Amino acid sequence: MEKVKTMTIGIAGGSASGKTTLCNRLAEKLKNEEPKIFHMDEYFKPEKLRPRARALTGNREYVDDNHPDTMYLRKLYEDIVKERERGNSRIILVEGLLTLYDDDICSLLDLKLFIDCRVDERILRRLERNMQKGLSREEITDVYLDVVRYRHDQYVEPSKWRADLILNGANPSQTAENMIIDYIKKYTR
Repeated sequence: MEKVKTMTIGIAGGSASGKTTLCNRLAEKLKNEEPKIFHMDEYFKPEKLRPRARALTGNREYVDDNHPDTMYLRKLYEDIVKERERGNSRIILVEGLLTLYDDDICSLLDLKLFIDCRVDERILRRLERNMQKGLSREEITDVYLDVVRYRHDQYVEPSKWRADLILNGANPSQTAENMIIDYIKKYTR
């Protein structure tokens, strides 16, 4: 089988900014190309191996799921490299909080997207999503206020400037999506 021209697209942004939603919409629109998807959330280390964070006020300790050391980033990098070398997929989508943070992963990306979304919108989405998973409003807001927002400012927000395109996560644009799809199709011809 002949190798195909592969395009690797990275999608990053804050917690609940719309990364997975955009990734899934792009995959659906490109389904004839059978895109390969890597969700960074699938690379979390077991909870006992994840770093801990202590709240700045009080003494509460949390599993720090927003720190780079909480994921097997090297494994994700290696899996992307293998998929590119196999040449079976014309399109590879990589989505996650730290997609543009990691230098090695970022070096593999042909198109870097960042979904920018105001913090109040993201916390509302996070509340809705995590309450559906059985967490209480208090648990969700505590971890957000004590850890998540600091890690966002430390790791996620600075990675925005690596993006080729910054998208509005509060008001997703069909025009922007269509432009991305057109660009991907031209690139992979």
